[in-house]
Amino acid sequence: MTKQLTQVSPHSPDWYRDAIIYQVYPRSYMDSNGDGVGDLPGITAKLDYIASLGVDILWISPFFKSPMKDFGYDIADYCDVDPLFGTLADFDALIAKAHSLGLKIMIDQVMAHTAEDHAWFKESRSSRDNPKADWYVWSDPKPDGNPPNNWLSVFGGSAWQWDTRRRQYYMHNFLVSQPQLNFHNPEVQKAHLDALRFWLERGVDGIRLDACNYHFHDQQLRDNPPATNRDSITVTDVNPYGMQAHDFDKTRPENVPFLQKLRALLDEYKAVSIGEVGSDDSLATMAEYTAGGDKLHMAYSFNLLVNLLSSHYIREQVEQFEKRVKGGWASWSVGNHDVPRVASRWGGPSAPQAFAKLALAMQLSLKGTPCLYQGDELAFAEADVPFELLQDPYGITFWPEFKGRDGCRTPIAWTDGANGGFTTGKPWLPVSPDHLAKAASVQEADAASSLAFTRAFTAWRRQHPQLLRGEIAFFDTQDQVLALRRDLAGERSILAVFNLSGEAQTVDLPASAGAEQLQGYGLPGAAADGKVELPPYGAWFGYAA
Repeated sequence: MTKQLTQVSPHSPDWYRDAIIYQVYPRSYMDSNGDGVGDLPGITAKLDYIASLGVDILWISPFFKSPMKDFGYDIADYCDVDPLFGTLADFDALIAKAHSLGLKIMIDQVMAHTAEDHAWFKESRSSRDNPKADWYVWSDPKPDGNPPNNWLSVFGGSAWQWDTRRRQYYMHNFLVSQPQLNFHNPEVQKAHLDALRFWLERGVDGIRLDACNYHFHDQQLRDNPPATNRDSITVTDVNPYGMQAHDFDKTRPENVPFLQKLRALLDEYKAVSIGEVGSDDSLATMAEYTAGGDKLHMAYSFNLLVNLLSSHYIREQVEQFEKRVKGGWASWSVGNHDVPRVASRWGGPSAPQAFAKLALAMQLSLKGTPCLYQGDELAFAEADVPFELLQDPYGITFWPEFKGRDGCRTPIAWTDGANGGFTTGKPWLPVSPDHLAKAASVQEADAASSLAFTRAFTAWRRQHPQLLRGEIAFFDTQDQVLALRRDLAGERSILAVFNLSGEAQTVDLPASAGAEQLQGYGLPGAAADGKVELPPYGAWFGYAA
């Protein structure tokens, strides 16, 4: 008898726990007007494709009005669409079609800072006594003219910029052109909640909260101490930002009450939230921000967005979150718009499609809501963007040891023709030649492709509620192999074993003795007599005996 498909029910208050998120970086998804930059109508044109992947929530990176110095993460108007991406009418059309296909829409909210072009900042910097004078983080210099403390910017240099209008420094955690808002001012909090309500009224189903632990700062402006252990997760080892313990410039206790206000608003509209956490102890912050059912619904960190591929490391991240969390929920992401593509980062420069399939299956078997990044379903590798074509200011600053984020942001190759079918004009970043051979149209015709596997595996996963809601436990294995069990009351426990390497592995797993191998998951592997035999990038799923 065919097992009934487990459907994601939007009527359940925690329906998001059964869901899969798919991130679209709009500049690079699909260009509808030939200007070389992706846009909202382009996304709308590809919604059928997105729905076909078996995902439930479409997270769209910022499309708001912006000077684009950080490509939309510097917002000049929270309640309007940048003309580069279209119009509010285009967004409404996108929402309508997405909902007709059963897709939920999640938008990025970048609350900690604005663009320097924002009307709020223009007014704030105009004098020390205007109505918005205290809407941003301002400080007098030290007597010797230096900034008030040692805080650093993620993007390089001091976190303080001198402003000649007020003859004060303003704070910026990222680019100089991204001044930090003062969340200690209740008017700032209200303005953000009002802007969010604007989008919720338009039918938005959820928000992704960018840099969600950066909202508040220490009002005494105390110096950060040196880091006890250098942070190599949030930033690369060429960035001095990782040399500080960020005790005072972010992850402040005042953020928790604000997240509770945010959650109360979202609950009015039955909307969901996911927060991006980049802190010195990201797992602890994830647990704190998702605990209790009154803050974020989900959170993710950079802890699985690292270069290290190790089953012991992955296990430690999941186990530590489970140990610390009290009723909260994680979203495990292995790829996004800020890090090199997972196929290259974990699989190496010549990773086969088999690795991409294995990475997807492993990610979708962890406890939590998985978040997929555009192009990973096509097994795209990191693109090589030469310095002269680089757009990312972060990469330009730290070149050549750190090449920035453009390599994962190149346009999607929809076909193997000119510019990958992304645009009829000149693309804002070059389409990778390596991606053309893996273009979506090419993979549509290949039943063994990564695209076909993605569709099949997401459908197969829904047939097994243990993989959606079950508790998780791990087995001791060699570092190249991740072995786990998912347990759900009323269902048979599922064992899953993944070979993360390009070498065949034999796993001594007594728990597999007498287990019934599951069918239809699409990866090679076999078990007998308490041993699991896995070819390179193979996996095995079975019901526990």
